[in-house]
Amino acid sequence: MSTILAATLKVVFLALMWLFILFVTNTIRTDLFGRTATAAELSDVPGPTGARPAARRRRRKGPSRLAVIAGRRTGTEVPLDGEISIGRSVDCVLDIDDDYASGHHAQLWQDSAGRWVITDLQSTNGTYVNGAKIAEPTLVGPNDVIRIGRSQLKLER
Repeated sequence: MSTILAATLKVVFLALMWLFILFVTNTIRTDLFGRTATAAELSDVPGPTGARPAARRRRRKGPSRLAVIAGRRTGTEVPLDGEISIGRSVDCVLDIDDDYASGHHAQLWQDSAGRWVITDLQSTNGTYVNGAKIAEPTLVGPNDVIRIGRSQLKLER
Protein backbone atom coordinates (compact mmCIF):
# COMPACT_ATOMS: atom_id res chain seq x y z
CA MET A 1 0.00 0.00 0.00
CA SER A 2 1.42 3.36 -0.92
CA THR A 3 2.17 6.00 1.69
CA ILE A 4 -0.25 8.47 0.13
CA LEU A 5 -3.12 5.96 0.26
CA ALA A 6 -2.36 5.11 3.90
CA ALA A 7 -2.26 8.81 4.85
CA THR A 8 -5.55 9.45 3.01
CA LEU A 9 -7.25 6.56 4.81
CA LYS A 10 -6.02 7.91 8.17
CA VAL A 11 -7.41 11.39 7.43
CA VAL A 12 -10.77 9.97 6.29
CA PHE A 13 -10.96 7.78 9.41
CA LEU A 14 -10.22 10.75 11.70
CA ALA A 15 -12.81 12.89 9.92
CA LEU A 16 -15.45 10.16 10.36
CA MET A 17 -14.56 9.82 14.05
CA TRP A 18 -14.97 13.59 14.58
CA LEU A 19 -18.35 13.54 12.79
CA PHE A 20 -19.46 10.71 15.07
CA ILE A 21 -18.31 12.62 18.17
CA LEU A 22 -20.20 15.75 17.03
CA PHE A 23 -23.34 13.68 16.39
CA VAL A 24 -23.17 12.09 19.86
CA THR A 25 -22.54 15.49 21.49
CA ASN A 26 -25.54 17.01 19.72
CA THR A 27 -27.75 14.10 20.78
CA ILE A 28 -26.68 14.44 24.42
CA ARG A 29 -27.23 18.22 24.33
CA THR A 30 -30.74 17.72 22.94
CA ASP A 31 -31.55 15.12 25.60
CA LEU A 32 -30.33 17.36 28.41
CA PHE A 33 -31.94 20.64 27.38
CA GLY A 34 -35.00 19.40 25.48
CA ARG A 35 -37.25 21.18 23.04
CA THR A 36 -37.65 24.84 23.90
CA ALA A 37 -40.03 27.41 22.56
CA THR A 38 -38.66 30.64 21.13
CA ALA A 39 -39.26 33.95 22.86
CA ALA A 40 -41.73 34.92 20.12
CA GLU A 41 -43.80 31.78 20.76
CA LEU A 42 -43.94 32.43 24.48
CA SER A 43 -44.18 36.23 24.39
CA ASP A 44 -47.88 36.09 25.10
CA VAL A 45 -47.74 33.26 27.65
CA PRO A 46 -48.86 35.01 30.83
CA GLY A 47 -48.39 31.98 33.04
CA PRO A 48 -50.84 29.88 35.04
CA THR A 49 -52.48 32.82 36.80
CA GLY A 50 -53.30 34.64 33.56
CA ALA A 51 -55.08 31.85 31.71
CA ARG A 52 -58.11 32.72 29.62
CA PRO A 53 -61.62 32.22 30.97
CA ALA A 54 -63.08 28.76 30.35
CA ALA A 55 -65.88 30.12 28.15
CA ARG A 56 -63.42 31.47 25.58
CA ARG A 57 -61.34 28.28 25.57
CA ARG A 58 -64.26 26.06 24.64
CA ARG A 59 -64.80 27.88 21.34
CA ARG A 60 -61.44 26.83 19.96
CA LYS A 61 -61.09 23.53 18.19
CA GLY A 62 -58.35 21.55 19.81
CA PRO A 63 -57.70 19.03 22.52
CA SER A 64 -60.44 18.65 25.11
CA ARG A 65 -58.85 16.25 27.61
CA LEU A 66 -55.55 15.09 29.06
CA ALA A 67 -55.29 11.29 29.07
CA VAL A 68 -52.84 8.93 30.74
CA ILE A 69 -51.73 6.54 27.97
CA ALA A 70 -49.11 4.56 29.95
CA GLY A 71 -48.44 3.98 33.63
CA ARG A 72 -50.44 2.91 36.68
CA ARG A 73 -53.35 5.22 35.87
CA THR A 74 -53.67 4.27 32.18
CA GLY A 75 -57.09 5.29 30.90
CA THR A 76 -57.54 8.16 33.38
CA GLU A 77 -58.73 11.35 31.67
CA VAL A 78 -59.04 14.91 32.90
CA PRO A 79 -60.95 17.61 30.98
CA LEU A 80 -58.75 20.48 29.78
CA ASP A 81 -60.35 23.27 31.74
CA GLY A 82 -58.18 25.88 33.45
CA GLU A 83 -54.91 24.99 35.13
CA ILE A 84 -54.10 21.32 35.57
CA SER A 85 -51.60 20.36 38.26
CA ILE A 86 -49.99 16.97 37.75
CA GLY A 87 -48.22 14.91 40.39
CA ARG A 88 -48.45 12.33 43.15
CA SER A 89 -50.21 14.58 45.65
CA VAL A 90 -53.93 14.01 46.22
CA ASP A 91 -54.58 17.75 45.79
CA CYS A 92 -53.34 17.63 42.16
CA VAL A 93 -56.00 17.72 39.45
CA LEU A 94 -54.32 14.66 37.89
CA ASP A 95 -52.90 12.30 40.54
CA ILE A 96 -50.75 9.95 38.45
CA ASP A 97 -49.70 7.57 41.29
CA ASP A 98 -46.13 7.19 40.04
CA ASP A 99 -43.16 6.56 42.38
CA TYR A 100 -40.89 8.58 40.08
CA ALA A 101 -43.14 11.67 40.11
CA SER A 102 -42.91 14.52 42.61
CA GLY A 103 -45.88 15.57 44.73
CA HIS A 104 -46.43 18.63 42.53
CA HIS A 105 -44.52 17.65 39.40
CA ALA A 106 -45.81 19.79 36.51
CA GLN A 107 -48.51 22.24 35.56
CA LEU A 108 -50.45 22.51 32.29
CA TRP A 109 -52.32 25.67 31.29
CA GLN A 110 -53.63 27.45 28.22
CA ASP A 111 -52.00 30.67 27.03
CA SER A 112 -53.81 33.70 25.62
CA ALA A 113 -53.54 32.30 22.07
CA GLY A 114 -55.28 29.07 23.09
CA ARG A 115 -52.14 26.91 23.01
CA TRP A 116 -51.39 24.49 25.84
CA VAL A 117 -48.16 25.01 27.78
CA ILE A 118 -46.53 22.66 30.30
CA THR A 119 -44.10 23.72 33.01
CA ASP A 120 -41.96 21.51 35.20
CA LEU A 121 -42.36 22.55 38.85
CA GLN A 122 -38.71 21.87 39.80
CA SER A 123 -39.40 18.16 40.07
CA THR A 124 -36.72 15.69 41.07
CA ASN A 125 -36.81 13.56 37.91
CA GLY A 126 -37.93 16.17 35.39
CA THR A 127 -40.72 16.40 32.83
CA TYR A 128 -40.19 15.18 29.26
CA VAL A 129 -41.99 16.17 26.06
CA ASN A 130 -41.42 13.77 23.15
CA GLY A 131 -38.45 12.25 24.97
CA ALA A 132 -36.70 15.59 25.61
CA LYS A 133 -36.38 17.01 29.11
CA ILE A 134 -37.92 20.47 29.41
CA ALA A 135 -36.27 23.29 31.34
CA GLU A 136 -38.79 26.08 30.69
CA PRO A 137 -42.46 26.41 29.70
CA THR A 138 -42.99 24.30 26.59
CA LEU A 139 -45.85 24.26 24.08
CA VAL A 140 -47.64 20.92 23.74
CA GLY A 141 -50.28 19.69 21.33
CA PRO A 142 -52.19 16.54 20.41
CA ASN A 143 -49.12 14.98 18.73
CA ASP A 144 -46.85 15.40 21.77
CA VAL A 145 -46.28 12.76 24.45
CA ILE A 146 -45.59 14.07 27.96
CA ARG A 147 -43.64 11.76 30.27
CA ILE A 148 -43.65 12.18 34.03
CA GLY A 149 -41.85 9.36 35.80
CA ARG A 150 -43.05 6.16 34.17
CA SER A 151 -46.40 7.68 33.16
CA GLN A 152 -47.09 9.02 29.69
CA LEU A 153 -49.76 11.63 29.01
CA LYS A 154 -51.28 12.98 25.83
CA LEU A 155 -53.67 15.76 24.87
CA GLU A 156 -56.68 14.28 23.08
CA ARG A 157 -59.77 15.60 21.31
